[in-house]
This record gives sequence, structure tokens and C-alpha cells, in this order.
Amino acid sequence: MGVFAFSDEFTSPVPPARLFKALILDSGNLLPKLLPQLIKSVEFTQGNGEAGSIRQISFQDGIGLRSITNRVEAVDPENFSYSYSLIEGEGLLDKMETVVYEVQFVPGPDGGSINKMKSTYHTKGDIVLTEEEVKEGKEKALGMYKAVEAYLLQNPEAYA
Repeated sequence: MGVFAFSDEFTSPVPPARLFKALILDSGNLLPKLLPQLIKSVEFTQGNGEAGSIRQISFQDGIGLRSITNRVEAVDPENFSYSYSLIEGEGLLDKMETVVYEVQFVPGPDGGSINKMKSTYHTKGDIVLTEEEVKEGKEKALGMYKAVEAYLLQNPEAYA
């Protein structure tokens, strides 16, 4: 098994608490509303968001992926950090045992935030991920992040 880790950092004018509430705590309600062309539903099939919960994200037809399933590893609302593992997803786990994502929102300049994201890919056998495969996954995640950020900027009272 190979292990490949990648880290990214983004700044946002949105404070950490608002991003955490919207992107993490209420993503099941917010993402299908903001991205209805992409996301059909987000629901917990086990638990209600605490560590050990299982969350399924179902995508619209024609996306190329029916659904993915994540296991929540840790949720820390006081430090605005969250960790989860990808445990099911058609085609995604053909090459990987699992993917672990760690996210933390920290206070940034001018009342905004610095958003730290780490992805650790545990591949099967001697499979090596290509830069293009990693880039594609990052772009999809960043697209969701940017949609939520734009919503929060347009709606300053939301998740305040």
C-alpha cells in the first residue's frame, strides 16, 4: 500500500465559525440547495454527525458518480476542525483503500479565515496516483467550498 499526502491552504474573508457551520455542520441541508445540479442529497445513514457517523452524498444523474460514503473521524466545533474518511464510492476506491481528509478553519487577517486542508490517500498495492487525479479531486472540493463561501458573502446573516 502507498500513502500519498497533500496539503492546501486557502484564505477567505468569511470567519472560521461561519464556514465551519455551513460547510461542516449543516452541509446536508446547504449543499443540495446551493448545488442542485450536482448534489441530490446528503444524509447520515448512521449517527447524526458525531465521530463514527456514516454520511452518504448522492449525486445527480449524469455526474459520472452515483454516490460516495464517508465516515466522520473527528468533529471539533471549538477549534473548527473536522476529519473524515472516504469509505465507499464507485470507481474511486478501485485504486484506494481509503482517503482521509482533515480540515481546519483558523482565524485569519481582517476577521476572515485561513482554511487548512490535508488529504491522505492510501492506495491499494503499488498503485501510484497521478497528479491529474489528485488535481481533479481538489478542484471538485474547491468548487463546493467556493459555492458556500459565495453564499455566505452574499448572505451575511446566514450562519452568523
